[in-house]
Amino acid sequence: MLLPYYNILKPSKIRSMSHRSGISNLPLHGGKAPPWLFQRMMKLAGAVTEAVIFEYGLCEFLHRISNPYWFQAFSCVLGFDWHSSGTTTTTCGALKTAINPEEHGILVAGGKGRASRRTPHEIYDIGEIFPLSDKKLDELVYSSKISAKVDNSCIQDGYQLYHHVFFLTEKGEWAVVQQGMNKSTKYARRYHWLSDSVENYLNEPHNGICCDIQEKNSLDMTSHLSFDAQQTSLDLILDNPEHLRKYFHKKPQIEVKQASLDNFCPELTLPSHHPVLDTDLSPREFEVLKNAWELQPESYEDLISLKGMGPKKIRALALISDLVYGDSPSWDDPVKYSFTHGGKDGFPYPVDREVYDHSIQTIKDALVEAKLEKKDKYQAIKRLENLIKSDNN
Repeated sequence: MLLPYYNILKPSKIRSMSHRSGISNLPLHGGKAPPWLFQRMMKLAGAVTEAVIFEYGLCEFLHRISNPYWFQAFSCVLGFDWHSSGTTTTTCGALKTAINPEEHGILVAGGKGRASRRTPHEIYDIGEIFPLSDKKLDELVYSSKISAKVDNSCIQDGYQLYHHVFFLTEKGEWAVVQQGMNKSTKYARRYHWLSDSVENYLNEPHNGICCDIQEKNSLDMTSHLSFDAQQTSLDLILDNPEHLRKYFHKKPQIEVKQASLDNFCPELTLPSHHPVLDTDLSPREFEVLKNAWELQPESYEDLISLKGMGPKKIRALALISDLVYGDSPSWDDPVKYSFTHGGKDGFPYPVDREVYDHSIQTIKDALVEAKLEKKDKYQAIKRLENLIKSDNN
């Protein structure tokens, strides 16, 4: 799919789905953007961001970042691989470098690996610049943490998060772009969140999904089909999980094949030596359930937010809910792309530095014109669209 560059700024085709957030699957590619390209990516990312904010406002920028289609097109406009996992990490890195909170009214917090763990500190620090109360900052930190917890533990699709970026406006609106890796398939999956569309963190928060690969037998505790399993999982904890201990004992190897909890997954008929996930809990892991019982969480969200309630415990409770009480969770993968300047690896064609520099300058000119006289603000961008069409021909 080839999106005209001007459509990155126009609201018409993208705006109709800009309220959605979603998921994208991308192959893992080695290498990184060379310095000469990243410098240009940073400048162009900043110019496009300024143009969107100037014309449509901060909220619209968040809507677009949370839209997997727009984000993918935007990454390709910047010149990165059209379907690589680097479109997430490098594009977010360029945005974090280019966006100044004091100038643009947006904070880009977090990043890849160790940088992602600094997200709460960066959110609290921005309180010195943005007019946000301490209570609001606490809520924003919670939003950052719970979005990561949901995608890493409540949606068990085989992807381990390693990248988390939190976009925050001076008014407290936010969006999340985070990415996980599947070591077996060598694919990455990107998750998008938008505060405006999240009414409940555990009721299908990803409202518009796109991807190339659909994983089989993915536990999705955020599906509306998992609501009963959520409530039963909570009840199992509130009723003292000691009576569940018998379900998690490791069974000795004997000649007769014994069923495991995983055998109750719909359409799952794998041999005993190849379970989807091990559902046995060690004594130390079981103590997490006991601690949860002592705290008596009021909701399933409170339960999964507790320290130590990771994928294994959440899955175990879901399987018990299905096996004992018949409250089955959803096992359907929640998961339901564009060039302008080429890609860093030369596909579909090498990045043309002259055209790239011209694009950056054209957008800067458009912004200057916009500030001088609004009616002429995008004449320069329209000229850029013609330039791209002529270049493709």
